[in-house]
Amino acid sequence: MEFFEHLKTYLSEKEIGNLKQSLNEKSKTAVLLNANKMSDERFLSLYPSVIKHPVVQHAFIYDKKEYDLGKCVWHELGCFYIQEPSAMLPAYLLQAEEDDVVLDVCAAPGGKTIQTSLLMKDTGLIISNDLSRSRCSILVENLERMGIGNVAVVNNDLSLIKDKISLKFDKIILDAPCSGSGMFRKDEKMKEDWSYNKVLKFAEVQKELILIAFDLLKPGGTLCYSTCSYSKEEDEDVVSYLKDNRDTIVLDINHPLFYINKKEPVGAHILPSKFPGEGHYICLIKKPGELSKTKDKVVQSKNKYNLNFKNIYKFGDYLFGLNHEYNQKCFNVVRLGVKIGELIKEEIKYDYHYAHYLKSFEKECSLNDEQLVKYFEGLAINVKIDKGYYLLKYDNVPVDLAKSDGRIIKNRLPKAIRKKIKL
Repeated sequence: MEFFEHLKTYLSEKEIGNLKQSLNEKSKTAVLLNANKMSDERFLSLYPSVIKHPVVQHAFIYDKKEYDLGKCVWHELGCFYIQEPSAMLPAYLLQAEEDDVVLDVCAAPGGKTIQTSLLMKDTGLIISNDLSRSRCSILVENLERMGIGNVAVVNNDLSLIKDKISLKFDKIILDAPCSGSGMFRKDEKMKEDWSYNKVLKFAEVQKELILIAFDLLKPGGTLCYSTCSYSKEEDEDVVSYLKDNRDTIVLDINHPLFYINKKEPVGAHILPSKFPGEGHYICLIKKPGELSKTKDKVVQSKNKYNLNFKNIYKFGDYLFGLNHEYNQKCFNVVRLGVKIGELIKEEIKYDYHYAHYLKSFEKECSLNDEQLVKYFEGLAINVKIDKGYYLLKYDNVPVDLAKSDGRIIKNRLPKAIRKKIKL
């Protein structure tokens, strides 16, 4: 079946024409600010030509030819996350709250998890799952850079452990694997690889996943189902399948820039002909009942290492910190909260993740432009200060936790992220 032909199930000839035209235009790119590290005002002073995202707070659309934000120092310091503008909508519309317990079913590379964590102000717990171990590694890298602390990254096929998961969730994000037609103008390979059989194949996977996700919700909890597909078979039809098999409440999503299928007003389509982003579908589904918040049974750690976490976990010689109880044995854990560092003879060799998580430290050292460039290249810094660990900062944003011998600060930046940076 020809791609545009099958869209006639919910789009008029006029809308299809508008969509065709929009697919010939350039794709859009945006950033989501980490408000813990950079304010909107500061970002706008650095990049005055950006445009505010029409829906999402602390987010901006920019021209990659004007600003190469992926290579700038602020990106490396975790001040923002680069993301497609439409992909920011599911987590934003779900609106996770402080102290929620959230599941991100297909989480890598991490944009929705990061956005949810920022909305939750580093409280509660997010379990971020991905089926691919290699993609989990990318997710962990992004969490480290952004300094996110309330996330457990796990690597599981949920269909195999769904009955073993003892947690029930306040909110669940299911950005389901799909045929990818919404990415046509961003990725030419997606266009070449598209087929109607591919749509039907993914629809079966999505139906299985949406049942699993819905069953893991608490009564009164909310599921955000989304795809980057234009196909009704992967969108409204999957939600209809859930409605046929479970007692659900579909919530309205209204915005002038969203397209609602009048024949079947379930969820919203994000069309590049109407919205400055790529193709997406989003639906919010509530489980009937009254939501009851889980009381966190925190076992206060002895804190003998003077670490500001309610729970300290030790795996091998490494310490991890989390401000929420974690007791789920069925998940394959890749990262549990913040990687604080390696414990060597009762001294902690602090990790890069912990440095980016911190806002302050007992000893701090501000770096100038020249020192920052040298440090990112993997070089030591000559500075006469007292011996001990220092939180290195640039413009009051944490860079790393490094040790001084009184004359030099040894470079401890992970080799994988050493590079020449643009100031």
